[in-house]
Amino acid sequence: MTDSLRHDWTIEEVEALFRKPFNDLIFQAQVAHREHFDPNRVQVSTLLSIKTGACPEDCKYCPQSGHYNTGLDKEKLMEVRKVLEEARRAKASGATRFCMGAAWKNPPAKDMPYIFEMVKGVKELGLETCMTLGMLNKDQATQLAEAGLDYYNHNLDTSPEFYGSIITTRTFSDRMDTLAHVRDSGMNICSGGIVGLGETERDRAGMLIELANLPKHPESVPINMLVRVEGTPLENVDAVDGIDFVRSIAVAKILMPASNVRLSAGRENMSDELQALAFLAGANSIFLGDKLLTTPNPKESRDRQLFDKLGINMDENTVDEASEEEMEEFAKNCPLRERDNDQYYDAMNKAS
Repeated sequence: MTDSLRHDWTIEEVEALFRKPFNDLIFQAQVAHREHFDPNRVQVSTLLSIKTGACPEDCKYCPQSGHYNTGLDKEKLMEVRKVLEEARRAKASGATRFCMGAAWKNPPAKDMPYIFEMVKGVKELGLETCMTLGMLNKDQATQLAEAGLDYYNHNLDTSPEFYGSIITTRTFSDRMDTLAHVRDSGMNICSGGIVGLGETERDRAGMLIELANLPKHPESVPINMLVRVEGTPLENVDAVDGIDFVRSIAVAKILMPASNVRLSAGRENMSDELQALAFLAGANSIFLGDKLLTTPNPKESRDRQLFDKLGINMDENTVDEASEEEMEEFAKNCPLRERDNDQYYDAMNKAS
């Protein structure tokens, strides 16, 4: 089935998809979706901010950027044990993947030992692991893969042509380089974009083409609706039309039918009907939990009510959890897990 996946889409072809009559587009996306997935199952992840705020990047949509005053409290890297407590809660809620995000341009070397232990600990709990830590070089990607990280998230955000209007502190090619390092390391790629930045339909097509024409499609493609945050340069941008947003979901599914297309940020402001259209268009992954890094997300109870109305089931966890004896052995050999960050940093500074 995957042999038939295309990696040679043209801008004219994709723009033609966006211009299709809505019913025809949704039908085509649903047919493509059913060739690879159960249409009534959704993969569920939970996303946790493990280091919040003071990011040196100037992404115009982001409340965590140090360039803007959004009233966000800055927080240092979480302790490993606290991250694992959150992972346990996520698993109990039904998540099969635990995603961890840090507001960095690229991960500092002094924090990597903590990052590795988070990955190992979450995997020991029987969850898939995902991280978004900014740009990675080849060595960092290899180290994360060796630690057992399953997925790395690094969104393209928008088209190469519009990118400079949204971010100036790194280039579009920087992002593509990170995706190449992730793929070469053997990790799965999670990469998508944001709809509602003020981009054109051609920009939406251009962003999706960049992903669909990679040598291998990303395993996960999050499509975000911009959450307009006060204090960011995009706080007053016009809200994206819901039907236009669903078109982006459908086109992503047609271009990358074997990928999980995640209905991601912005769900807090979406009606049940709009989310139902997105699932019909091929979205089959969501984040469960009240918050996505720093922005609101629908309450778990609302998601479960919606799934019940639509007859949608959440994927079950198929990752084996470590035995109690294995967990005890892991804890015994994991001193970082029990240490406060400040103690760890003091030790690191003395060692250097």
